Amino acid sequence: MNIPFLSFFSFMKTSPFDGLLEHAEKVKECAWVFQQALECYVSNNLTSFEEYRVEVSKLESEADAIKRRIRGHIPMGTKMIVPEFQFFMYLKEQDKILDSVETTLDWLSYRVETKLPEEVKADFLLLVDSVLEPIEQMSRLVKEADKYFKNYSDKQRNIIKEIIRDLRQKEHEVDRVEYRLKNQYFALESTENNTFHFVKLVETIGSIADHAENAGDMMRSMISRKKGFFF
Repeated sequence: MNIPFLSFFSFMKTSPFDGLLEHAEKVKECAWVFQQALECYVSNNLTSFEEYRVEVSKLESEADAIKRRIRGHIPMGTKMIVPEFQFFMYLKEQDKILDSVETTLDWLSYRVETKLPEEVKADFLLLVDSVLEPIEQMSRLVKEADKYFKNYSDKQRNIIKEIIRDLRQKEHEVDRVEYRLKNQYFALESTENNTFHFVKLVETIGSIADHAENAGDMMRSMISRKKGFFF
């Protein structure tokens, strides 16, 4: 039997966006720890780096629990104005940010004794800061989307579009820093044995912004319909 979506969430007194926001806040918390871990790596504070890496793994597990709860709280047969896959694809892209964060630190841990050349440290930290900026927008994007799907306000819709444009711009900035960083590294001497490790490291960090942009594109797809989403 189909369950009307409005009736279901009126009964539950909650919105699916509550779970998305909780997940986004966990992503943001993880991003702060990620930043601390990479600053420790650059300064060769390997003990603290490992402590932060373990903390990121813990936060990622907590985010997975939130993700499973979101997926488990929409009954089969529930009618959704927008295809269900869009909602879950948004959640998937938001969650992939965490995957890239955890993968970055795990990748570093395999050769944690490898020091970054002094010539690339400044741009490496700039890359880290650049990918964190889109993450800061994720919680705001979910909050504003929740408001929009309740009242379908054109003003609210424009706010969401502006956030999405900002995500795209920040992703392009990350690409530029990533490109410059690779060129700097290739220009150095005596880095041949570490080149693959470094390039993969930089690309994995860069993918954080890619997933934030993808999440924004999925949100844009959800609000593109003339009628609302959940409410």
